[in-house]
Amino acid sequence: MEKYVLALDQGTTSSRAILFDKAGGIHGTAQLEFKQYYPHDGWVEHDPMEILRSQKLAITAAMEHGEIGAERIAAIGITNQRETTVVWEKATGKPVYNAIVWQCRRTAEICEKLIADGLSDYVTEHTGLLIDAYFSATKIKWILDNVEGAREKAERGELLFGTIDTWLIWWLTGGRVHATDYSNASRTMLFDIDKLIWDERIMQALDIPMSMMPQAMPSSGDFGCVAPGIPGLESLAGIPISGVAGDQQAALFGQACFSKGQAKNTYGTGCFLMMNTGESSMRSRNGLVSTIAWGLDGKVEYALEGSVFNGGSVIKWLRDGLGIIKSAPEVNILAESVKDSGGVLLVPAFTGLGAPYWDMYARGTMVGITRGTTAAHIARAVLDSIAYQVKDLISAMEDDVGFRLSELRVDGGASVSNILMQTQSDMLGVAINRPMVVETTALGAAYLAGLWVGFWKDLADIDMNRKVERIFTPAIDADERKRRYAMWQKAVERSRSWAE
Repeated sequence: MEKYVLALDQGTTSSRAILFDKAGGIHGTAQLEFKQYYPHDGWVEHDPMEILRSQKLAITAAMEHGEIGAERIAAIGITNQRETTVVWEKATGKPVYNAIVWQCRRTAEICEKLIADGLSDYVTEHTGLLIDAYFSATKIKWILDNVEGAREKAERGELLFGTIDTWLIWWLTGGRVHATDYSNASRTMLFDIDKLIWDERIMQALDIPMSMMPQAMPSSGDFGCVAPGIPGLESLAGIPISGVAGDQQAALFGQACFSKGQAKNTYGTGCFLMMNTGESSMRSRNGLVSTIAWGLDGKVEYALEGSVFNGGSVIKWLRDGLGIIKSAPEVNILAESVKDSGGVLLVPAFTGLGAPYWDMYARGTMVGITRGTTAAHIARAVLDSIAYQVKDLISAMEDDVGFRLSELRVDGGASVSNILMQTQSDMLGVAINRPMVVETTALGAAYLAGLWVGFWKDLADIDMNRKVERIFTPAIDADERKRRYAMWQKAVERSRSWAE
């Protein structure tokens, strides 16, 4: 009887479940969107219970779609939106507040105080991160400081913290397992990535009790089994949860970037560039962050990462905010109807700018508009903006590591756009390598889970699965590339000075 690995891909705007076979092929998939909450300008929240419900429904729908029963599932892997923060009651599992999403900027002032208190160098040295509202640490503090009774409960040991992987593991195991993996732990701004422990000094600075923290574990390992009697998932009881990784680390693994110097970019809600730096953590000089890629076979591998806060979400804004398109794929048709953006440049700093700028106060800016500007030019500018932001990251990363990339492996929803991938190759001057299976985030979680239970033998077994769908090569010369990028950098400066 052929078996499969079930991957749960809990993202920023949707929950997905995908069943993979030994060749990495998809044999059942389902996706459910859930509501985004924006209580104030710059604030972003999710309902943790809605995330849980949508993920459970996605699991059953994927199994029905693939006509695959629970007896044919060898293991479960989990990958998740990172940094998003949930605090819940240990006794009841009830969240004390909505999940505060990675995009949320409400804790900027807390970050400023940490910087003023002189913690910047310490945080970077120990966690590999920069002090920013992006990460989980200040979100936990905000919940404890602002939700009535939360701090008192936390100090009595009654509250638990988790990123979304931990939240799902806790519920799937019936509250028996409170754990995370090293890759997710490394995104909290509370985890010493070299010692592999929660950092007491940073936790004390933020007044976060150690009792709230999950056990940090390797990414491929024993995270418990699905508990009996989980409503809607009764048939899955006893199936091991054996692979966990944050979404970008999972994508790096799913892209088979197992060697030092290999890199991938994921085009999702945000864009996330990650390069494998091997078994040593590297500190960036250019605003990138050091992070744990994964823990596997008794070893920890590290990565350099740069984040674009608004990537595919800009296409969603074009659809839901401006109403220029009715569905995301329409952006490609509209953009391809013009030869270029007509001089329009969009800097989508809707929630600030990530690496290499780390400007929490930058805001979205569109320049170059004339009476001749059309919806098609704006659509083209939207796609261009994604490619330009990734160019920012690549330039910073190449300077850090001291060599140029020879290729960039790509995945994520927006990577299916041929016009975007061609623009990306043009702006980077390197080949863009798109695999047959672009669901590499879920695939990476499946691989980590399957390795633990022997579904896949080793990394070489996995590497053989990767098949290339298309390679894009540059179609413009270096002078044109330089000219375009200089215009982009001018537009970025406008977005950063808007409130001055």
